[in-house]
Amino acid sequence: MNVAEILGLVGMLLLVGSWVPQTWETLKMRKCPLNLEFILIYFIASSLLTVYAYYLRDWIFITLNGLAAFQSGVNLYVKLVHG
Repeated sequence: MNVAEILGLVGMLLLVGSWVPQTWETLKMRKCPLNLEFILIYFIASSLLTVYAYYLRDWIFITLNGLAAFQSGVNLYVKLVHG
């Protein structure tokens, strides 16, 4: 693993990690306080970037965007179902 990959890995962990407290709170409270438009745009953008990263075969960005799409998808689901 080279320096660029280590930097990418650390950045990925920090960025994905920033969603963990919000997603955990959303699941615990069964209520998502985030703006619906924000969650929807973030989910779509992360999903599209996951596909793009897959075509580039960049595992750091596949993982980053896949996990970001998953976590924002959880928040979106709770927002749509539970308000």
